[in-house]
Amino acid sequence: MSGLVSPWVLPAAVALDLILGDPPKLPHPVRLMGKAVSFAETRLRKSSLPLKTAGGIMAASLAGLTFLAGTILVTFTGCLGTGCRFGLEAVLVYYCIAARSLDQAGRDVLRSLAGRGAQAARQTLRWIVGRQVERLSVQGILRATIETVSENLVDGFTAPLLFAALGGVPAALTYKMINTMDSMVGYKTEAYIIFGRLPAKLDDLANWLPARLTVPVIALAGQLLAGRGRRCLETVRFEARNHSSPNSGFAEAAFAGVLGVRLGGPNYYHGQKIIKPYIGIRFGRALATDIIRACDLMLLSAVLWLALCMLPAWIF
Repeated sequence: MSGLVSPWVLPAAVALDLILGDPPKLPHPVRLMGKAVSFAETRLRKSSLPLKTAGGIMAASLAGLTFLAGTILVTFTGCLGTGCRFGLEAVLVYYCIAARSLDQAGRDVLRSLAGRGAQAARQTLRWIVGRQVERLSVQGILRATIETVSENLVDGFTAPLLFAALGGVPAALTYKMINTMDSMVGYKTEAYIIFGRLPAKLDDLANWLPARLTVPVIALAGQLLAGRGRRCLETVRFEARNHSSPNSGFAEAAFAGVLGVRLGGPNYYHGQKIIKPYIGIRFGRALATDIIRACDLMLLSAVLWLALCMLPAWIF
């Protein structure tokens, strides 16, 4: 087995994801990570440390411990044989990605909207977005779902798979820990604006390269599906930085260009109205069918990304 991870670990992990999704009864490392973040936050907030320092210590310690634990686990399993290591790595990378779950989540919102109306769709949507859903119109529901599918293509697939290809399973697990910390404490609210600042910055750093490398893959998928690869790249070039996040706007703008829909705009988060510029300002309103198109675009982009990520695994 050459390199940090076998090239066949990546397609095996993706196959598991596409077949199994995220069975709720299976143990999941990300749930353990969430418990670790909650435990660390509670303990550090009780300390006498400044909030920013406490948040930085949490970010560094949990990321470091995750990398160490992943390295020990892979090394120990490797001593049991190549097959054992391969199986462990495939399962752990599978746990780090979520293309099928993201596809199901988007389609679940659409089914709720079509079958039981806007209120049911809001309740389904609230499990996959950070914004408040109570005030969302039907257009807001459609827009939020497409935005979630686009943004989480990076967080939930392209970034962890890239870390696995370049740094092995320990790097992929560390990325998921960083991403989990950001999802739990990386809010610009009174409670987290200071404590969560460094965890959020660490997540921004981890996603900087994957967010940008994902764009040409989305453009290729968009060209294959709709002949809109060029428009995808143009939208990213002029509007990706309209997003408040330094990274999320790239995938969002790419999807807006391929689908021809306007995304972004103001939303409520934790009781606060956050004004965001629109992305894809020249495009029209989203339709229900655009959720299906967004999910198809996400899945094809994921498959193309897999092929790209196998290259460093073969080379190194």
